[in-house]
Amino acid sequence: MAKFKGAIVVDVERCKGCEICVGACPQDVIGMANEVNIKGYKYAYMVNPESCVGCANCAVVCPDGVITVYRKKIEQ
Repeated sequence: MAKFKGAIVVDVERCKGCEICVGACPQDVIGMANEVNIKGYKYAYMVNPESCVGCANCAVVCPDGVITVYRKKIEQ
């Protein structure tokens, strides 16, 4: 079975800090920042980037569509 390495990019200024993506991530990759964006919301970011498999659950559940997922196949 192929293995994948993933990464997410969050549009920090559009994220409203709803935390739905945090619960949707099966690998516990996403957390909320202590800082706030320009609108005053804490935003999502990758706390464990090495664990991301690129499943895209976070992007699917994001109500504002601010998460982009990248996925790369790892050669074995």
